Amino acid sequence: MTIARSQQISLDHTPYYHCTTRCVRRAFLCGEDRYSGKNFDHRRQWIEKRLIDLSRVFAIDLLAYAVMSNHYHVVVRINTEKADSWDDADIIERWGRIYSLPEGDVRRADIDLWRSRLANLSWYMRCINENLARRANREDRCTGRFWEGRFKSQALLDEAALIKCMAYVDLNPIRAKTARTPESSAHTSIRSRIAGVSGHLAPFVSNHNARTQPVPIRYADYLRLLDHTGRALRCGAREVVPAHLVPILESLGVEPTGWLREMQNYGRWYYRAVGPMQLMRSYCEHLGRKWLKGTGRVLTCTE
Repeated sequence: MTIARSQQISLDHTPYYHCTTRCVRRAFLCGEDRYSGKNFDHRRQWIEKRLIDLSRVFAIDLLAYAVMSNHYHVVVRINTEKADSWDDADIIERWGRIYSLPEGDVRRADIDLWRSRLANLSWYMRCINENLARRANREDRCTGRFWEGRFKSQALLDEAALIKCMAYVDLNPIRAKTARTPESSAHTSIRSRIAGVSGHLAPFVSNHNARTQPVPIRYADYLRLLDHTGRALRCGAREVVPAHLVPILESLGVEPTGWLREMQNYGRWYYRAVGPMQLMRSYCEHLGRKWLKGTGRVLTCTE
């Protein structure tokens, strides 16, 4: 049964979410279409640029992304404190970057509405997908759906879930065998970070004790973890992570012996939420469901 988006997004449980959108009929409308022979790789740059542009408009922090041939992933943090800190002029100016402003004086009700929308995940995804669909249809001189349906969202209920998801997203091109290393993974957040073009991305913590930045791990530690995991995925390794990476995972509450299995099976094991059992049950109850898919099995809320 479909669950209303407003119910799936619960800031009482987490501000972190993983969103995915796929092209209609899983066609390669952002890559090379094997049927028509046309190449649409340039549309992946459209998506990446749109993500960069909207990071300067919305009160939603962009943590990770990967633009693939027929779908894309984003990992975000909804930052309501940022939206609340903007004055009325900021709200009007930001909203005017993406939509036409009404003529004459702007009403208080409009400003309040725009403020809420600038910290709303559904509006953020709408501004990405609607813009891209219109551009693609205009280029193809056609009408109709470009995206398969509404975006899918996944709640990331703790820090370990967030890092697992970010690594899963950043390693998508390696898993798909379209790149061999993170730095060669085109249209991904990790490539932008490595290239030093990361002003549109949320920062990592500067040390283990700081928890004010959105990403609760040091960049150097994350990069080492990603590099090793990418190598292991390429060769199909199943061994545990090396000793120098164990403290990094343990500090996040991640079991080192299960890390590679998590990265190999993340897409199959999790659906609506990722996190420890207690938090998964709480989120399950919030959704009004009897079960959730998680950790390789069905999670029953009444266990």
